Amino acid sequence: MIIGLSIATFTLVRVAITLIAILSGLIVLFGLLRSRRLDGLTDIFLIFTVLTDVTGFMFPFHSLTPAFNLGIISSVVLIPTLIARYAFGMTGWWRGIYVIGAALLLYFNCFVLVVQAFQKVPVLHALTPKGNEPPFAIAQGLILLFFMVVGFLAYRRFRLTR
Repeated sequence: MIIGLSIATFTLVRVAITLIAILSGLIVLFGLLRSRRLDGLTDIFLIFTVLTDVTGFMFPFHSLTPAFNLGIISSVVLIPTLIARYAFGMTGWWRGIYVIGAALLLYFNCFVLVVQAFQKVPVLHALTPKGNEPPFAIAQGLILLFFMVVGFLAYRRFRLTR
């Protein structure tokens, strides 16, 4: 039991939290491409990303796993991203830290979404039963390429305007 919930229920709640983080994050990222702050959605994205990271550490711990390690990396990226956004208002070089951090955080969530999809969706799992076959690598490569291109463009285009 985790905070009074079964692991299955807790997992469903965490999935919902993460999907909200991803959906709001995609809107925020495309807002950055258009140099729009989207303050309310940005708050939702960052709050639900924090919740995603925190809830990830609430599962029973047996050993360091790739998911746990990614949670640590995400938390390390989250801290300067939050500082850039809320303490320094994305001014000066903090703008770049915020944009890159937000894009990375969203990428991490989408990376895990793809991993989970290939593990849990029967059609996808049949393509990659071991999780290291070409379809999985291609999907992850496309996600990485997407975030590299869109993150770079967001970095170049985003300027502080209301």
